[in-house]
Parts: sequence; structure tokens; C-alpha cells
Amino acid sequence: MKNRPPYAIASVDSALLLATLLQHEGPMRVTDAAERLGVSASTAHRLLGMLVYRDFAEQLPDRRYGPGRILERTPLPQAPVARLRELALPHLRRLVDELGETTNLMVLTGPDVRFVATVECEHVLRVGDRTGRSLPAHLTSGGKALLATLAPGDLDRALGQHDDETAARLRRELPTIRRQGFAVNDQDTEAGLTAVGVAIPDRGGAVASAISVSMPTARYARDRLRAWSVALSAAAAAIAADLDAA
Repeated sequence: MKNRPPYAIASVDSALLLATLLQHEGPMRVTDAAERLGVSASTAHRLLGMLVYRDFAEQLPDRRYGPGRILERTPLPQAPVARLRELALPHLRRLVDELGETTNLMVLTGPDVRFVATVECEHVLRVGDRTGRSLPAHLTSGGKALLATLAPGDLDRALGQHDDETAARLRRELPTIRRQGFAVNDQDTEAGLTAVGVAIPDRGGAVASAISVSMPTARYARDRLRAWSVALSAAAAAIAADLDAA
């Protein structure tokens, strides 16, 4: 299971995470960056200054900081992703309280999903923060749940990016996911990690998104699968309703 390195360089980690947040969510103030990173405003200001120097960020006329030219090639519509994250976080926190495991929010970007929010559980052995990571959609629980919602033409294009064997396996697997409403990633992305994911219902929004609960495989139990999927589906429906009302 891939978690934070024991000898992580905090400043490098903070700078990389901040660059990712700018790319995914768009412009933010120094105080916003400080809050998201859990650092002081002066530290956030220094990090933003270095990102500007290396063209990962730029300062805008209103004194906020936005993604720089190196980060301009992103398929994510920033405002909808930031709003999605804001509305989803309370539901992710409630899921952690209910299920006792880490929860995630992800969006579909071409053949991958990008994690845009994580709420960690309190277990010592737990799945860590995935915010900013990209993983192949066909291997993740939320990604497979999203692929199962695609229209036939879109699905054909998505599967066309894979080799024949992978595409054939997905064509066999997706109808079951579509019928049951959830997908499972049993160590497909990382050894020792299992996750259950559901797609957030699409009501004409611009961002295809999903949520998941992830845990060490040692705590995964098939007899809890229905409870996890029901809780996830309820949270996904609530997020969709909040998006409609926003």
C-alpha cells in the first residue's frame, strides 16, 4: 500500500501539492493556500513565490495566484471541480464517521481519474491522502464505476485506448458494475489496498465524478460490501442533489 514516505521532504511535498491544487481548482489567495496546506500564510507566500519563479503559478491582477503556463494543459474545468470538492467534503466526512475508513472524491480525465479530495480515517493503519494523484480509470473502483455509466459511443472510445485483452475484460466486467451500481478495486492499483466506488449521478454537470471508500485489504470483508455500497450510493445522491441546488 503506497503511503507517505517516512522521510518525506515537507517543503517539496507542499509545493507539489499546491501546484496540483492550482491546476485542479484554479486561482486562490495566499490565505486559501495556507489553509489547504495547513501552513502559515508566510510559508504559503514563499511557496507561491517559488512556483511563480518556476512558471508553475502566476500572480493575477486581483492578487490571487493561478496556475502558470507549465500547468495550463489540464482537461479539468477548474470552477466546477472546486465547487464539487466544496460540496462533497461534508459527505465524505460523514462517510468516514459511518464507515470508519478513508473516503475519496475523484474526477474522470480522459483515461485516468484524478483524486481531488480525501478524508482520512483515524486508524493507525489506513489509506493515506490521495489528493492530486492520477490513476488509470479502469483499475480504480470509482473509475470503473464511471466507465460503466458511459454511453456506448463514449465507452467504445474509452476502451479503444486499451489493448484487446484489457478492453475485453472491461466489457465483461462493466455490465455487472452497471447493474449493481458499484465497483471494487481489489489490489489492482496497489498491493494491500482495496476500495469500493460509486459514480456520482450525472445531472447535466460538466465533471464526471465518483466517490470511494478505501481500506487496507486486511480489513476488507465481503459481508460488509452491501453496507459500504449503500452508504456510498446515498452520499453520491446527496452530493448530486447539492450540485443541483448550488
